Amino acid sequence: MPDQESSLQAAGELLRAAVRDGRVPGAVAVVGSGRATLATWAVGQADSTATASRPVRPATLFDLASLTKVAGTATAVLALAGRGDIGLDDPAGRYLPSFGALRAVTIRQLLSHTSGLPDTRKFYQWCATPDELLRDLAATPLEAAPGTRVTYSDLGFMALGQIASAVASEPLDAAVGQLVTGPLGMTRTGYNPPAAGNDFAATERRPDGTAWTGVVHDENARLMGGVAGHAGLFAPAGDLAAFAGWWVSDTDAVVPARLRREAERCQTARLDGRRGLGWTGRGDRFDILGGTWPPGALSHTGFTGTSVALDPASGWWVVLLTNSVQFGRAPERVRALRRELHATLAPPA
Repeated sequence: MPDQESSLQAAGELLRAAVRDGRVPGAVAVVGSGRATLATWAVGQADSTATASRPVRPATLFDLASLTKVAGTATAVLALAGRGDIGLDDPAGRYLPSFGALRAVTIRQLLSHTSGLPDTRKFYQWCATPDELLRDLAATPLEAAPGTRVTYSDLGFMALGQIASAVASEPLDAAVGQLVTGPLGMTRTGYNPPAAGNDFAATERRPDGTAWTGVVHDENARLMGGVAGHAGLFAPAGDLAAFAGWWVSDTDAVVPARLRREAERCQTARLDGRRGLGWTGRGDRFDILGGTWPPGALSHTGFTGTSVALDPASGWWVVLLTNSVQFGRAPERVRALRRELHATLAPPA
């Protein structure tokens, strides 16, 4: 299709321009429909530090940051729900009896960011061990009654990670591997991937000028040993393409299709946000898709500069992985790139 070919050419030029203009050090992007990949681009530098400069490759591993929430934690919880091991409307206290005010919050509310928890806390500034962090998380008071407002919350997904681990009777990294990445063939996706044989996109520069490379960027996840419900996964773009193609399919593998469709449904229609189970819906303040994607489309981002967007109705999806945080934490440059790329790669009419 000439229109599609033109869009793909424009997307490639947009990514190359983003590197030339200094918006991102490097990027890998993939667009597809259903299980088919239509185009892949790899541009720029995996590490732009002068003494460590090296190019991005299609197989480069990126720190997914908050994409961990949908590609790992939420999908693991939904897989457990599909097996009947978790009820979406069960209180968290059924699985985490020690979790203070969270005991009455439901799994659905945690997944849809309506738990009443604050967005984040800098546990790493005063906690010395993972156990201290979890004790402080368990004691965190709610800021609002559950189900009354939307607040995107790392804390809620930290709790979900603990729930998935408790129900699966194994550590979270093993649970995600057994429930999600293994069955989906995401063979290079995981927490704390080994340095040997892997090419990593470096993230933020440290005071000595070197960059975090192959070590999780999120400080709370780092304190938790690199394995947390809100952040910690590393993956190449090809694995996320496999995830997106599976998600929009009608297979009942891993998570039953009916449950994935429920996860896509807006859970917060009468509140101040548009949230599915894990996913960001159209019109939410974190929505990255602009006016060219249909009302049922979904997305999610990661702080390091990553994102996944999909339109379940058409089966269209876009994966964008960047290491934009190497140029600083200000998000404006990668936000603009996301808007422009998704406008260029909107689902075909």
